[in-house]
This record gives sequence, C-alpha cells and structure tokens, in this order.
Amino acid sequence: MSLPKEQNLEELIEDSLIQNGYIQGVPQEFDRTCAIDKGMFLKFLEKTQKEKLDAFKKSNGSGWEKTLFDRINTEIESRGMIDVLRHGVEHYSLTSSLDIAYFKPNSTLNKSAWDRYDQNIIAVTRQLKYSLKNENSIDMVILLNGFPLIAIELKNEFTGQNVWNAVKQFREDRDHKELLFTFNKRVLVCFAVDTNEIMMTTELKGKSTFFLPFNKGNEGGKGNPFVPGKMKTHYLWEEILLKDSLLDIFKRFYFIQTEEKKDKNGKVKKKQKAIFPRFHQLDVVRKIEKDVLATGTGQKYLIQHSAGSGKTNSISWLSHRLANLHNENDENIFDSVIVITDRRVLDKQLQDAIYQLEHKKGVVEKIDENKRSSHLAEAIKTKAKIIITTIQKFPFALQKIDELAKGRYAVIIDEAHSSTAGENMSALKETLAGKTLDEAIALEKDTETTDDKINSILEKRTDTEKISFFAFTATPKNKTLQIFGRIGEDDLPHEFHLYSMRQAIEEGFILDVLKNYATYEVYYKVGKKIEDNPEFDKGKGKKAVTRFVSLNDYNIRQKLEVMVEDFVGNRSMWLHGKSKGMIVTASRLHAVRYKLAFDEYIKEKGYNIKSLIAFSGTVKDEDTEYTEEGMNGIKQGELPELFDKEDDYKILIVADKYQTGFDQPKLCAMYVDKKLDGVKAVQTLSRLNRTSPGKDSTFILDFFNKTTEIVDSFAPYFESTNIEETTDPNLVFDTFYQLEQIHVYVEDEKEKFVKLYLKEKKTNKDQEIMNNIIDKGIERFKVLDEEQQEEFKVLAIKYIRIYNFLIQIYPLKNVNLYKLQIYLTGLVKKLPKDHRAGKVNLDNLLSLDYYRLQQIAGEGKDGENISLNPNSDNVDLRGFTGAGASRTREEDLESLDNIIDRINKIFGMNLTEGDRLVFEQMAEDFKDMANLKDRAKANTYDEFRESFAKKEFLRGVIKRKASNQNIFNKVLNDPSFKNFIIEEIARELYNGFTAEK
Repeated sequence: MSLPKEQNLEELIEDSLIQNGYIQGVPQEFDRTCAIDKGMFLKFLEKTQKEKLDAFKKSNGSGWEKTLFDRINTEIESRGMIDVLRHGVEHYSLTSSLDIAYFKPNSTLNKSAWDRYDQNIIAVTRQLKYSLKNENSIDMVILLNGFPLIAIELKNEFTGQNVWNAVKQFREDRDHKELLFTFNKRVLVCFAVDTNEIMMTTELKGKSTFFLPFNKGNEGGKGNPFVPGKMKTHYLWEEILLKDSLLDIFKRFYFIQTEEKKDKNGKVKKKQKAIFPRFHQLDVVRKIEKDVLATGTGQKYLIQHSAGSGKTNSISWLSHRLANLHNENDENIFDSVIVITDRRVLDKQLQDAIYQLEHKKGVVEKIDENKRSSHLAEAIKTKAKIIITTIQKFPFALQKIDELAKGRYAVIIDEAHSSTAGENMSALKETLAGKTLDEAIALEKDTETTDDKINSILEKRTDTEKISFFAFTATPKNKTLQIFGRIGEDDLPHEFHLYSMRQAIEEGFILDVLKNYATYEVYYKVGKKIEDNPEFDKGKGKKAVTRFVSLNDYNIRQKLEVMVEDFVGNRSMWLHGKSKGMIVTASRLHAVRYKLAFDEYIKEKGYNIKSLIAFSGTVKDEDTEYTEEGMNGIKQGELPELFDKEDDYKILIVADKYQTGFDQPKLCAMYVDKKLDGVKAVQTLSRLNRTSPGKDSTFILDFFNKTTEIVDSFAPYFESTNIEETTDPNLVFDTFYQLEQIHVYVEDEKEKFVKLYLKEKKTNKDQEIMNNIIDKGIERFKVLDEEQQEEFKVLAIKYIRIYNFLIQIYPLKNVNLYKLQIYLTGLVKKLPKDHRAGKVNLDNLLSLDYYRLQQIAGEGKDGENISLNPNSDNVDLRGFTGAGASRTREEDLESLDNIIDRINKIFGMNLTEGDRLVFEQMAEDFKDMANLKDRAKANTYDEFRESFAKKEFLRGVIKRKASNQNIFNKVLNDPSFKNFIIEEIARELYNGFTAEK
C-alpha cells in the first residue's frame, strides 16, 4: 500500500490525452541538436505536403534533410516559433511555403482545409531529455507535428512537494539558454502543475522568471474548485490541452507584445514578451462565443472583471473573435465590431495583436478626436471589421447612412459605468438599429403623422435584435447591472462573467489598497471678525463655514506638513527611491492652494522633491488666475510621462483628474482630503493597486472619510456585485400621472411642440413658436405656489431620468411617454432658476480660533488594516429610482453666531485653551512696546515682520511659557506653526500701530 506518486499523475494525464486524440511520443526520437522530433515532422509532411517534400528532396539532393532542418531553424531564429507555426517556412526551391501546422478554418465549407487540419499530429512525450550538456528531462512535453510547444513540470502533494517546487525547478534547474527553452524559439509556454493549482510562464529567465496563475478561481477567490471524482487541475488536460483548444490558442490568442520605452537619453528601447491568455480571459471569450452562436445577435453581456484582469487583452481577443465569427450558413454574424473606449493603449495593442493573428493590416479602424464623425460613418458603411471610437463621438456619426438598417453589430463597451449615460446609450441604440432621429424623420413621407414618426423612432430605440452589447467594468453601478445584466433564477440581473477584485488581489495582480489605512480628524472652532450678527440660510451657512476652514491657509499647511513628512520619512524610499504619491483634493481651488503650500514648504525644508498639479480650466484665487500648464510649466499632455520618468517629481496633486483610468504603478501613497464614497471611492483609491517590481505595499492617509465608510464603498465590488431589486418600469407611468395633476402643460401645446421638434428642417418661425409654447408652460408654472413649483420641477427631472434609463431595458413603445419626455426636456431647461441657489461666502467674516489635527485610526507609520475578506458582509446595490434631482427647500434662516456655535460643537470636540491659536493673547503683550510702534510707522510691513520675528517674538513666547507649555513647545518644534503665529501677530500689530494718528 502506498500513496500516489508524481509518476501516477504523469500516467493519468498521458492516458487522458491519448484517449482524446494524442499519440504517445518517444523520448529517444527527439533530436536534441535541433530540439525537434524529426521523424514526427517528416511523417506530417508525407501526409500533408508530399509533393512539396518530393520537390524539395529533388532540388537539394542527398543532403536535403539537413538543408530542410537548417532552414527551419534559421526561419525560427529570425521570425520566432509562433510566426513560423502560423505561416510556414519559405525556401527558394519551393513555389509556396512549407506548412508547419494547420489550424481550424473559419469556414465550414472548405473540406480540404478541414482534412488538412485533421492531419495534425499532436503528441505527449514523458521524461523528454533535451540537452547536449546533461541528461536533465522534462516531466511532459506537448509536441505539434514534432515541434515542442509546451513543457510541464508536475508535482504531487503526497510526495511533500507542490506547484511552487515545480516553479522553483523551472527557475533554477532549467537553463533558459537551452534551445528548447529559448524565448519564442521552441517551447512557447511552461506549466507548473500539482493537483490543486497551475502556474505558467512564457519565458524562462532563471531566478527572475515570472509565473502567473492559470487557475479557475474558487468562490470568488484564488485557486480551483473541488470537483467530485477529479483533481482540481483536471481542466488542464481535459479541456485546455485538447487538440481543438490548444490549436485555437496558438492561432487566435497567443501573440508577441512589443513594448517601446524611452531611456533617460531619449533612445527608444524595445522589449518583447509573449502573451498566453490567463484562464479567465480564455474562458470569457470562449463562453461569449458559445453563447453568441447559440442565441444570435441582440443579447447583452456584462463582464465584471477587476483591475488587474488584463481587460485590454480580453477586449482585443474578443473583438477579433467576434469579427471572424460565422454562423452555420458560413455567414459573418457581425458586420462590424465597434469598441467604445478611452484607452489609448488599446488601439496600438489591438492592431499589433490582430496583425499577428491575421497577418494583415487594415483590420482595425481608429476614430479618435483627430478624426471627424464622417470617418466613423464611412468605417461602418464600408463594414470595417473592428472600429475603435469613443462614446462622445459615436451618436453623431451616422446621419447620412441608409445601409445601417441591414447591419448587425457587436458593441464592446470598455468601463461600462462611464459610457452608458442615458441619452448617449439611447442615441447609440437608435443609430445602430437603423438611423439617427433626424435621418429617420427625413426619410418619412410628409403625410405621415407625428405618432407614426414617434413609433418609428421608438422601434429603433427598443428593437436591438441586431445589436449585441458586451460591457466590461470592474465596478458596475446599479444602472449598469440592469442595462447589461442577465436575469438569473432570482429574477435579478447578474454578470455574465466574473473575475473578482478578491481573486485579483489573492492572485497578486493588484494590491489590496485597504491594508494600510490611516485617518485624521480635524477639530476646530471659528469666531467672528465683526460685531454684527447677520442671518444666513442654515444649510448654506454651515457649508460656507466648513469651506472657510478647509481652504484656510493654516488648515492646508498643517495637513500638508503631515502628508509631506509622512511621504519623505516613510514612503519615499519605496521602490528603491522611485515611489510616488497623490494628493486628492476637494476642488480646483483646494488643489491650487495645496500646490502653492507644497512648493513653499519643501523650499523651507530643503527637500529635493517636486510636485505636479492636475485640474481643468482656470482657477481664480483672489486676484490671481491659475492654470495647470502655468503652474507646472509643461503642456497638459506631457504630465503623465514627466511624472513617470522624472524621479524628482514625487507628488501629483489632483482635483477631479487622474482619479480614474490613470495607470501609474509607481504610485504607492495617497493622501485624501475629499469626500469619497461608492464607486468614486473604489476608483480613486484603486489608483494605488497597480503592481510593480518591488512594490508590495501601499499607504493611504485620509483626512475626510471614516474607515467604515470606505469599507462599505468597497464591499459591493469585492466579489460579485448584486442588486437589491430592479427598477419598476411602472415608475415612469406613476410619475407621468403625478405631473398631469399639476397642470403646467396642456395636451394641445405638447402635441404642437413635439411635432415641431420632430420636423426635419426648422425655420426661424418654427423656433419662435417652440419657444412660445414653452413660455406658456412657464407662465402657468410661475402662478403655482413655491411648494408646487418645487414638486413639479423635481418630478419633471425625475421623469426624464427614469424614461431615459428604462428605454434601455424595456420596450417602452407608448407614444405618450416619449412625447412628454420631449416636451419636458425643453421645459425644464427654461424653468426659472431659484434665486436662493447661490453659495454663501463668509470668508471675510470668520476667523479660525482653535485648530487641532489628530490621528484617529491606523496609528504608526503602517496604518490600520481594513481589508475585506471572504467573510465580510456582502452589500447589495440599490435599484435606480430616478431620484437625484435636488429639491430646493425653503430657506431656514439662522444668525451667524448660531451657525458658528453649531459648527463648533461638531468640529471643536475636546478642544482646550491649549489648542487655541495664540495670536490674540500674545498680541496684547507687544502692544505697549513703544519701539515696536515706532518701527511699524517707519517701515513697510515686510520689514516690520522680519525684525519682529528676529527680536521680540521669541521673548514674548518665553514670557508666556508657564501659562501655556504646549504652545511654547509647538512654537519651538513646529516651524510652520511658528511662522503662522508670527504672521498673525505681526499683521495685527502693524495694522493697529499704523492706523493710530
């Protein structure tokens, strides 16, 4: 009696493969010199290309065999194994190439191509010896027509070894300089396998060899699921290595990626790496293909793949596969595949990959911001195979295309949550289903009624049987789930395919950004600079006070010091000194002030680091205008490259830029001074999760959000994202009738407005009449009381949102619903603006009297671990309700004193007199000094401040040492606090002295 051994696993795999069409290879027949099983290859040539082989023998005489294999080796050395495998070997004595292998044809009608495909010889050879230097052997090698393409090292846990021992064996015992293992010269992928897990690599590089998991995933995490009666890794030999599967991978998936990078001298360096699909990438493409073949066009697919899933490659493979998909009648299922994305890298990567897969150019048509919509229209009209564009350009593309009504389209949406805003998606559907709205109307007869026209439009909006949508996202919102999700047994929408955040973290493709999280709390009290006690709206007053504090120079300075000192002291040495950080600010003005404070602080401290700022447009602060380019001294487009390549640029300060889609692996630390929740929190904090050599940790310091809030934001996206309930389509009818009851519009006016709206060419008189119709509704709106006005406005906006959302899910063909949506869209834009909607600015009325910044969570330099785990409570998203229109409440006036008191009770918790900003107290000590008064009257403020700081200030602080030891210590040990106190006291003294006559 004994436990299973490694040999038993070899035999099991070999038996399974032979039962599925493999032959048993003979190790002794493998030629170590050229690393080919010559006999197997010559047998393949005899079966498939006998005439070519005979001609080659005749032309090259008795030495034909050496000449043949020398030529093969030369071609592989020059072009690479994968290219020779796909396109054969050329020789001057042959009229056409000598084929190395045959792949499954796209067409089912080409019988000779299928016959050749069936002649491939696929073999498994055990314990294959490959070296001329030693007798080392590989456990298993998969050969195609004599060429070794896959090497497998096996381990059985019963022997005390596992997959990592196999990985170690490849790294340390398999010389990558051997011909068998030379990159893209023979073996194309190496698998390390045990009974639980699989790892793979496409290039051996000694101890630095990088292995990737090739596992299915297990209940949302890493590994493989338990299968009764089978080993957990059975799918490798029972699915992946089967002849059809393996040849499909080498034909349509495997490709060589060339990366170009400039060194510090500007010289371009090229680096190649081979891409073999990870399991989930292979799985999603094949499952989609199977479903499309079974169900046809008109379906929706939500692919929830986490960051780190390799979405760019998945989209590339899927678009190529869909573009070449044929039905049982050998017809293309899709006329064009349209990829909607903002990824600039996708275009080049897709073109490069497809050129390798198809060996021809012009398959991919890119329509970017440099091309007009007419280019996109032409690409679709001529049925370009794959078209890459953006959601912004798409709806305006097809105004002159009649042929589209006959087309079938696959639309791949990259990051669906950002590309599915209601009207954009509706316009996209209209366009692809037939024609644009204007074009549809132009082609109708003049005698057609308005209802006929609307019915035609609604048919195009709702009839998408010829359009299939494939939506990729890591963080699906509730609307995304409902638009693209598949209804499950629970009658709720779910993703079609999942590669979870949890699995990506556990497999090491992204980092867990919640592992090291620290939070700070700001405590403060504010006071008045004036004697009066004016009244302001309670809510707006509170916002104005908190805004005053958040933009206060002292507040920004204190937070910035914590940020910079943390980065310089704890993070800057990460990645061998190449680590970088990001400061996330609440607004563009906040970003500007942080940038100014940063530059001032590092100059004071003498730190050799720089910052860049990212924001849109122009910011005016007092009398100065700021732009991103002006503050950085570079063009906007140069920022990502400069930040990446220049080690001195350590910190990126952002305001609503680079918080999504910014892929910078060197980002290790983030400092958050902004409210984040939901998808925004996940997307922003996930800027840190990219992996990089030597990067094994991240750090987040948060001044605004509680850790519980952040955990709640991440929870829905950790594994599969679910929704509590779907949106009730009857909501649109409920809102319709609620609006009817308020009597702002009348049926006749609505009908006239819609008719003119749908008119192809509107005259100036038509435009005038449309405005007049809306104005009538506005006049009726004005006579309503404030409560009714507010109710109507909220309902109208809600109706438009609900309708635009539901039209993407349900076939809403009710003409009256669409008419009201058209009318309300015009009416809402002209509704009177609320005079109370403006902001309250209290900056000139307030003073910051107390301030304390205190760390709350994650004490110590590593922060707190708030990571999610498999046992964390799953949080479902709520269904879309159409809510979101702001309801203007009646002004609730409150005195400035009361507003300040209320704010201080919230934010001034636990403050003592020791925390009070001391300038008012200290100023009294200096006011009686005659020499100070004389100096103030005789000098400029800057001269007065400088002499005061050098002479009198420290003596005054020492005088008060006994009564306030904390303040004394802070002045001595905190230069920024000291400078702040000097500034405040000097300013008050100077203004007071110079005002005296």
